[in-house]
Amino acid sequence: MLTRMSESFLGTPEGQEAEAILRACVHCGFCTAACPTYRLLGDERDGPRGRIYLIKSMLEGGTATERTRSHLDRCLSCQACETACPSGVRYGRLADIARGVIEERAPRRIFDRAKRKLLRMILPYSARLAPWVGLARRLRPLLPPALRRRLPIAAEAPLWPPVRHARIVLSLGGCVQPIWAPSIDAAAARVLDRLGISMVRVQESGCCGALSYHLGEHGEGLEFMRRNIDAWWPAIEAGAEAIVITASGCGVTVKEYGELLRHDPAYAEKAARVSALARDLSEIVAAEDWRSLAPVPVRRIAFHSPCTLQHGQRLNGIVETILQGLGFELTPVADAAICCGSAGTYSLLQPALSSGLRDDKLRSLEAGEPDVIATANIGCLAHLASGTELPVRHWVELLDRY
Repeated sequence: MLTRMSESFLGTPEGQEAEAILRACVHCGFCTAACPTYRLLGDERDGPRGRIYLIKSMLEGGTATERTRSHLDRCLSCQACETACPSGVRYGRLADIARGVIEERAPRRIFDRAKRKLLRMILPYSARLAPWVGLARRLRPLLPPALRRRLPIAAEAPLWPPVRHARIVLSLGGCVQPIWAPSIDAAAARVLDRLGISMVRVQESGCCGALSYHLGEHGEGLEFMRRNIDAWWPAIEAGAEAIVITASGCGVTVKEYGELLRHDPAYAEKAARVSALARDLSEIVAAEDWRSLAPVPVRRIAFHSPCTLQHGQRLNGIVETILQGLGFELTPVADAAICCGSAGTYSLLQPALSSGLRDDKLRSLEAGEPDVIATANIGCLAHLASGTELPVRHWVELLDRY
């Protein structure tokens, strides 16, 4: 793709990166069929190829319009287009660059800015989110059915095993998951303990930075990343062998720290080290003798592989292999590569599109009549739970014998 960006933008790291991504695109359209929003809306501008043209026009000096922003806002950043692309176009990275540019050039209307600011002020901070979740739990009988199903009942996490193994891995403190489903990390710690690995909580770590970064607030997102690096660094220097992340959405972001902070002289080297140590939980379990984890009873499972696991981290099939190897029966899921519609804050900012994608996904998941739906990301878990009567669990909870 021929580009004609301004010299001033090309003189920035983001400009050089955007130009390289755009030049890799050959307009083939393979991405279009893989795009959930294009499949739902049928508008070329709501598919990757159309959005690339809109981004190109804006980065070449065209006006950053409300229309351009609306089509970018409707993008889930699921990266299914990257899996389908034969040319290796890094569309997700291009979209993030474009979101940062458009937030500067075309400020949103005050209500839209306030809504996004409120999300960024509450969701990334567990201490701020906890009172709101607690209030919602107390008001559970008064909530609409969809919200009642989304809201977890348990408020306390089971105990973690003591640190007793020579092999040490670190956890990500996170933001929403410790409040919404604290049982997930506790289950992961117990499963790893049975495999001879101690998973250590690093309380000072928190939000991975994805929420702010994907909303176009790049500086804020990078600051979350620096805080996590600082929190983990003493344990890394002491010999921790990995950073284990149970939410695939956070995992794909932590694995990008080295790239996103490569121009920061104070953090570039540390960020690269953190990304090299970052592992999805499935990677850690798959490398061990996981057959000793055989659960009881065996049940029929519909597994939803989050976009951040199969497209972002390219780890498709690992969890499924573990579950099947342990005796679970996996039911068939049509269109397994298509997003469920959660996508971080997407379900809150684009509720109509998000609900449509969720309902389509649930039809596919429920078609095989499973006993439980399993997934690997807290956002997908909560989103799917809001539309079904079936239990929705993180896959590691099915391996836990607590």
